[in-house]
Amino acid sequence: MKTTLIDIHPHIISKDTKKYPIAPLGGEQSNWSATRPADVEKYISEMDAAGVDKAAIVHSSTTYGVDNAYVADSVALHPKRFTGVFSINMLSEDAPQKIQYWVAQGLGGLRIFTTGSTMPGQKPWLSDPLLIPGWEKASDLNLSIAVQLTQAGVPQLETLLKKYPNTKVIIDHMLKPDITSGPPYPNADFLFDLAQYRNVFLKLTSRNVVDSQKAPASAETFFGKAVETFGAHRIAWGSNFPASEGTLDSLVKDFKKSISFLNKDDQHWIMAGTAQNLYPSLAD
Repeated sequence: MKTTLIDIHPHIISKDTKKYPIAPLGGEQSNWSATRPADVEKYISEMDAAGVDKAAIVHSSTTYGVDNAYVADSVALHPKRFTGVFSINMLSEDAPQKIQYWVAQGLGGLRIFTTGSTMPGQKPWLSDPLLIPGWEKASDLNLSIAVQLTQAGVPQLETLLKKYPNTKVIIDHMLKPDITSGPPYPNADFLFDLAQYRNVFLKLTSRNVVDSQKAPASAETFFGKAVETFGAHRIAWGSNFPASEGTLDSLVKDFKKSISFLNKDDQHWIMAGTAQNLYPSLAD
């Protein structure tokens, strides 16, 4: 019997730059989106080859800034297979209205992008009072909020986690902790400490898989500790395709190998169950 597989962190880039103009957040387009873009048709082809059933497509802030039109149009074409995760200017006065607008376009999740390859460092947006109306609007709509941040942003995030304990928050790339020391991974304590907040979920991506393959770290000890600490029901997989190099099929195979030591129930949660909790429109 085939196990459902859901990807909660792919990106898509259109070939049509007139309809979907390049306007990256921070003013610099990401290298991957310029050199190895994949449009929605390409991604679907890769999904079919890799056995990926559904996806929550994450808007590329380093390509389109806060214009989520391409993700929204793609989801509209394939509503039974996709939902979309949008980004906006959370500090703008009309943030709540923008959130409502993109939800009305069929998108099912919000992402707050506070750091990235073209925007290094940690922006202070999570601690800005101007963010609160948008955060509360997303909470009222029961949206999961994915956050890309660094360790420096954790104290800001914790304030929000305490104030809004019922809002599901997804940590992109598991915070990309330093696991080079090997188990028990003392340099990743800031990540594992977040398990105390029951509304925190981890996004296990291909970046984490690659890091776990470098000795003395290992997938079994690192992901094993994550499952023991958070529970598999709070961890979901995302490919990071095509930002992570390689075919989607190769990324899927590496991912499945990295969690093969887990029991079938835990594997199911990470492969699909948690994703369906975070994005209900992806339910079977």
